Parts: sequence; C-alpha cells; structure tokens
Amino acid sequence: MTATTVVKQQAGPRPAAGPAPARRGRRRARLIALLFVLPALLLLGALVVYPVLFSVGRSFFDASGTRFVGGDNYTEMFRDPATLKAIRNTTIWVVVAPALLTGLGLILAVLVEKVRWATAFKLLLFMPMAVSFLAAGIIFRLAYDEDPDKGVLNAAVVSVHDAFKGTSTYPTARGRTGLLTQDRDGSYRTTASAGDTVALPMVGVLPGDLPGNASPARTAAARKAAPGELRGVVYLDFTPGGGGRQGRVDAQESGLPGMKVEAVRDGETVASATTAADGSFRFSGLTAGPYTVKLPESNFAPPYQGVSWLGPTLVTPAIIGAYLWIWTGFAMVLIGAGLSTLPRDALEAARMDGASEWQIFRRITVPLLAPVLTVVFVTLVINVMKVFDLVYIIAPGPVQEDATVLATQMWLVSFGGGNDQGLGSALGVLLLLLVIPAMVFNVRRFRNSQR
Repeated sequence: MTATTVVKQQAGPRPAAGPAPARRGRRRARLIALLFVLPALLLLGALVVYPVLFSVGRSFFDASGTRFVGGDNYTEMFRDPATLKAIRNTTIWVVVAPALLTGLGLILAVLVEKVRWATAFKLLLFMPMAVSFLAAGIIFRLAYDEDPDKGVLNAAVVSVHDAFKGTSTYPTARGRTGLLTQDRDGSYRTTASAGDTVALPMVGVLPGDLPGNASPARTAAARKAAPGELRGVVYLDFTPGGGGRQGRVDAQESGLPGMKVEAVRDGETVASATTAADGSFRFSGLTAGPYTVKLPESNFAPPYQGVSWLGPTLVTPAIIGAYLWIWTGFAMVLIGAGLSTLPRDALEAARMDGASEWQIFRRITVPLLAPVLTVVFVTLVINVMKVFDLVYIIAPGPVQEDATVLATQMWLVSFGGGNDQGLGSALGVLLLLLVIPAMVFNVRRFRNSQR
C-alpha cells in the first residue's frame, strides 16, 4: 500500500456537489415564474382586490365618506323597502332562471342529438350569446311594448284574442245626444212599438273608418214595417261636405253594418239582429206593445290592447324571459358537450333490455350528466346574482323599483340619484357575500374533477 493510498483512505469519500446548486435552480425557476405572473397579479390586485377592500371600508362610512358610522349602513339596508324588494326579486331570479335554463338546456341538448341539422340548430340557439345585454335589452323593450302596432308579442296576443272573441267595429261611435239615451254600461237605447220603423243616429265615426261594404241608409229608413214587425236603421248621422239635418236620414248618409241590435221588454231580450250593409235590421213575430230598441255596449267596446308585459306584475317574469333567450344556447352547448362523452354502450344496453326513451333519459342520462348539470346550474346562479343590464334597460322608469335587483339597487343608491355610496358599498358587500359560496362550490367541484 503506497503513501498516496493511505492518504486517500484517511480523507474519506468526497461530498456530492448537489444540494446548493439545486436550491439555487429552484429559486431561479420560482423567480422567473413570479416575473411572468406579476403583470396578472398587478391587474388582479388593481381591478379586483383593491375595489373589494375599498368597498368594504367605504361601507362603514356615511354618504359623504367623512364620518364613520359602523354598521349603520347594513342596518339601514335591511330597513329600506326598496332594498328588501331587490332582495326578493334577486331570490326569484336565483330560484327560477337557473332552474329553467338548466332544464331547457338539457332537453334541447338531448333533442338536438336526434335531428339531422344539429350543428345549424345549435348555432341558431347560441347566436343570442353574441348579442350584448344592452342590445338585447333594447330588442325586448320594443318586443314587450304595450302598443300592438309596436310590440310584436302584444300584436300576436291581440290577433289571437280577436280571432276567438272578435272586436267591436265602432269603438269610437256614440249616439246622437237628445235622440238616443245612454245607459251606465255604455249601451244606447230608444223606445218603439211593433209596426214602427225606427232610426238610430250615431256620430263619432270617421267616414274613412266605415267598413268597405257600407251603403247609403236612405232606402232602408223609408221601408215600412209590417204588423208584428219592428224595422229600423242604424246610420252615421253625418253628411260629407256639410249640410243635412240632425236626426234625419239624408241621401248621402251611410248605414253602419255589423251593429248588434236587441229588442228588450220587461228587462229581457226577446229578439236580436245584426245590421245589414245599409244599417237596416228587422225583428219579426213581435206582439203588440212598446219595446226598448237597444244597441249593446259590445258594439262600442275599445279594442283589446293585449298584455301589460312591463307592468308591475309581469315585469320581472318578462325580463327573465329575455335572459332565457340569451343564455339557453350556453346551457345547451355545455350540457351537449357532457352528453357527447356518455358511454353509448350503457344506452344501447338499456334499449336492448326494453327500456323506453323516457326511462333511459330519467334513469341513465340525467344521473350520468349530474356533474355537468350542477356546474351549469351553479354558474348560472352566479351570473343571475349580478344581472344588471337587462333589468335597467327593459324595465320602464315607473316600474324600475318593482323590477330592481341587488345590482341595480346598488347602482341606483350609489350613482342613480341616491348619491349614498356608503349604503351602495354595503349592498355591494352583501352581493359579494351571496356570490362567494357559489364560487367556492364551483372551484371545489372543478378541483375534484381534476383529481
């Protein structure tokens, strides 16, 4: 054994050159990652963290922001009737809108799989997502207009109503004062006996509004009634160009066709008729004696104007309907993506075992899609809690308070005339606290699915 060997054995093994460089390498990698993430963190802090912290702090000060009031804003928030109504409306939104959207999305996703042009159908349903909430609000504000000449929904409702119940031909007509008596219900009457010919003069109808088949009433007024018969004529007591005599059927005066006329005795209607093109009518088989000749109020009923979609009662359901139009395609596409991943062998096995399509849908499709349905539902819950644009644009000013939700109430209190940013900040904190549980639930489900 040489001296060199002895020295090496006494020195022992040389230490490995690993731990220090490895630590330096990890620190460098973290530093580089931090540098890449830093811009995003700065934006997140400036646009999310700082506003949240500022709002929380601002909620403890008065409207001017100079006096500390503690929890007074939170106490006032739950005493304000407008805020309580906003909480109630937000609850309606959270309960109704996500459930309807998830259900519609599920049904449409299942049905679309069975149609030939599935891609085109999905595209049509998803297109409203490309429309901004501002534009959608304007569209539905016009669609819900109460005037049937402007609002497409009321135009459809009025058309269906008039098709089944009809409409009055002369809503502006009224009897000639002094010649006909008007009852409280809006009907007109006069007295005649069997064997008489009676004239019922009307005014208030523009010549241009007369039906196309209307003809002069002069000849009808000259006809004599037979025994046991009561004749008459309902006419427009107006001569174009002037002239003529009131209460007398002149040569150029037109009859009013389509008028309903009744003969009444002792409070009971014994005969009824509808006027012809020249305004004439005839009751036959009457016994001798006086009768009340009546023009019922249905002849003068104002036209049906449809439904007050944006009134205090229906404004919230109407806005939810607009929201459904926008977001149904979103729910359908997400659920359709989950549906495409289902094991087809399970569905085919169920069909071979004799299960109906409804049983397959209820017992296999829905349970397997439960995770996807949950994510869609929770995502929509978070979204409806923040809805602002549609409510603010669609609801008219007089019913804005009836449709308000927490987001619109927060804006109205802070900037829309209330100018109380302390109370508005408290509303913002409340909205944040309501959204956080749904966000945490979604994040946890996402992490579990990744595992």
